[in-house]
Amino acid sequence: MEEMPVRESGIRENLRQVEANIQSACLRAGRSRNEVSLIAVSKTNPAARIREAYLLGQREFGENRVKELLEKEAQLPQDIRWHLIGHLQTNKVRAVIDKTVLIHSIDSLKLADTIDFEARKKQILVNGLLEINVAEESSKYGFYIDEISKILNRLHQYKNLKIRGLMTVAPIVSDPEQNRGVFRRLKELSIDIKCKYADNMAMNILSMGMTGDYCVAIEEGATLVRIGTGIFGTRQIGERGE
Repeated sequence: MEEMPVRESGIRENLRQVEANIQSACLRAGRSRNEVSLIAVSKTNPAARIREAYLLGQREFGENRVKELLEKEAQLPQDIRWHLIGHLQTNKVRAVIDKTVLIHSIDSLKLADTIDFEARKKQILVNGLLEINVAEESSKYGFYIDEISKILNRLHQYKNLKIRGLMTVAPIVSDPEQNRGVFRRLKELSIDIKCKYADNMAMNILSMGMTGDYCVAIEEGATLVRIGTGIFGTRQIGERGE
């Protein structure tokens, strides 16, 4: 399946195209459009560009870096829902946990421990996703699938960190169909975890699919798709996460 090309004509037209693609993918999969949320990945884009998307109705935005998220959060409307989608260092947890609605990139037990500890000190509840390196790429963060069964008991004990689902960054491919198996395996893993540990790990969120392959991800069960280039156009700086 070929994804629709990214248009450089502007954010308004790009958002319209992305929305049309999401609706079509949901229709093919027999899913309700309400089951899929769009995260506009705003990393490296200035606040003015984010505000443009905001004025068009977009409220969910994703950032890779804590410093960039905090700077933009201070400049932009308070009803924006910020997602941290990039690698999070433990020494930056305290600064960001009360600024985000969801941390997508919990990629180690050390990070999970730190988030739970800092959230307990602040007396807040933090929602997070386990990042799974489904394709086992050495250049990417995340747990391997065969590691998950060994850590579930530990994750189950957290009081202030709630694991809500899974996230993956699929390989960069020329044909989005090449990632269908990656998305399918993530969905299967979420079902397996939910059957074993339903109390603290709801597994109702699957963050998967980016500009090049989000339609396939939706067909395989994505509930959050992370679209950057498809909305804001080609960036000058390449980073992971979208």
